Amino acid sequence: MTADLNKSDVIMNCCAIILAAGQSSRLGKPKQLLKFQNKTLLQHAIDTAKSSAVQSVILVLASSSDIILSKIDISGIHVTKNDDWQTGMASTISCGIQALQNLDITIDAAILMVCDQPFVTPDLLNSLIEKQKATGKPIITSQYGDTMGTPALFKKQFFSRLMDLKGDAGAKKIMMQNSDLLATISFPQGSIDIDTLDDYEALGK
Repeated sequence: MTADLNKSDVIMNCCAIILAAGQSSRLGKPKQLLKFQNKTLLQHAIDTAKSSAVQSVILVLASSSDIILSKIDISGIHVTKNDDWQTGMASTISCGIQALQNLDITIDAAILMVCDQPFVTPDLLNSLIEKQKATGKPIITSQYGDTMGTPALFKKQFFSRLMDLKGDAGAKKIMMQNSDLLATISFPQGSIDIDTLDDYEALGK
């Protein structure tokens, strides 16, 4: 922590929230269970979060995701289901933040991440935390190309605004509205995600 930062600026306890309630409509099958490097994409995300410096991990699935649960190892994490997943990404973010607040009130930041960015690593998640502690900024995002996005860290002061998002609005809306409160880390491979079968085939296994 640098000398000009107040102690209150720096987070102490962080949770990773894996947003995985989508139904992969463009892909035609659950992207969460696609295999990459001998693991499903969702298992990779879970293991990555568990291997990072976060204090806890929350997984948000759709209410109809029992088949996914039967094929992944969820030991050591908390699972919650989003009954309103059909209304869009915002409800999944809200569900995750609500679960976090119910689970552990000592958590003062959350990293939002998705399961279809296969090149996320524990070091990348740790870099978000380290950047926050170095800058005191309440939002730390990943930068790829000319955009920014997940994984992204939000301090607790933004939890209520994350829960107020509606429809398909993701957290990027809050990022754009608070550019002066934001710092970034470089994640060039963050632009690689899996939305279609062509995306998956281009990834290679």
